[in-house]
Parts: sequence; C-alpha cells; structure tokens
Amino acid sequence: MTTPTPDLRRSPVLDHLATHRLLPVVVLDDPDSASPLAAALVAGGLPLAEVTFRTPRAVESLRLMAVNTELCVGAGTVLTVDQVDAAVGAGARFVVSPGLNESVVRRCAELDVLAIPGVATATEITAALAAGVRVAKLFPAAQLGGPPAVHALAGPFPQMRFVPTGGISAETAQAYLSHPAVLAVGGSWMVPADAVARGNFARVAELTRRAVAAVQGRGRTHG
Repeated sequence: MTTPTPDLRRSPVLDHLATHRLLPVVVLDDPDSASPLAAALVAGGLPLAEVTFRTPRAVESLRLMAVNTELCVGAGTVLTVDQVDAAVGAGARFVVSPGLNESVVRRCAELDVLAIPGVATATEITAALAAGVRVAKLFPAAQLGGPPAVHALAGPFPQMRFVPTGGISAETAQAYLSHPAVLAVGGSWMVPADAVARGNFARVAELTRRAVAAVQGRGRTHG
C-alpha cells in the first residue's frame, strides 16, 4: 500500500520552522506550567513548541499549551500510532520522533499532520525518503558529529531538509543553521528545566528573546 503524504507546500508548520529556525523542546512534569510556558514562548517571539512524550502527563500539558492560539505546538518522542492519535487529539499540529517508524509516518499522513521522524544514517534517510518524508530530525546531532555530519549527509540527499536536535546549545546553533539543508534546529536552552520548575517564566521569555535575536543576527548567542 502506498503511504499517503501531506503536501508539504501547504504546511503552516514548515512555514513556522522556516521563519523562526528554532524549535523549543519542552519536557513538562507539571501541566500547571503549560499555559504560562506557552505565553512565555510567544512573548519571547518564538510561537513554536515540541512537547515531548517523556512524562506521564505530557498529553495534558500539550492540550493546555495548544489552547494558546498564537502557539504552533507539536508532540515529540512519539513512538507509536496510539501516541500519534493521542497527540493529535490534544491539539498537536506536528509529530516528532527520535527514529523512523513508518507506521507513525503513515498515520500522520492519514491525519494530515506533519511527521518529522528521526534519522542518523544514510540508510535511514533513504528509508525516510521512500516513506515520503522530506523533513527529518537529525538525532542525536552533536553525538553524530555536529555540523560536519549535516554536511556529509546532506550531499547525497539534496531533497531532504533537516532539523538537527540533540546536544545543541545557544553557542552551537548558528553553525548548524548556516547549512542550507538545515530548516531549523531543536533544543531546550531557551526552556531550561530549572526555570520552568521554579515558575520563572520571565527568564524563559528573556532566553527566548535572546535566541530569536541571535538567529536573526541581532544579538549574541550566550545567555
């Protein structure tokens, strides 16, 4: 059976990624933090978030963040079709996975939701392309070799765009973003766990503003 694929030219998620170049990766243990975190990201000029399915109440957190209509929110660490259904039911507009699961990609296509599966090798990129994927998460990016790994893998696969994630910091983000095959980078430096746990959302908003300014060439990358 042929895997259906969304028309990527119509995806507002890709527009967001191409515009902002940053994807905050959020791990929330307490859903009470979801709404103020969403507001802090929007206030900082970055209306995107990937809520990872690593915590017991991730679906609830995603649902609360998705209430903010200014935020484009997706689900991360999605490993199964059931998780796709739960994420989309909670308001996820895209789905990110650490690896390539063709069943997950197929279900996302059926629901007309962008799937961004993880790849780490040329073999996995080949399989992703065969599944209709044109935007993949390069993971774990730093451990794979960083920007040189992006350059090496992008050469044979000019039709693939990458969202490197894993071990990326404020100091290293720009080196990835300078490569034309990189659509955006994922990371958590603008949403540090300690600030979220303490309810210091003003700090999150400030770090987000700095990250956005750095990507736009208006500021320094350290915070």
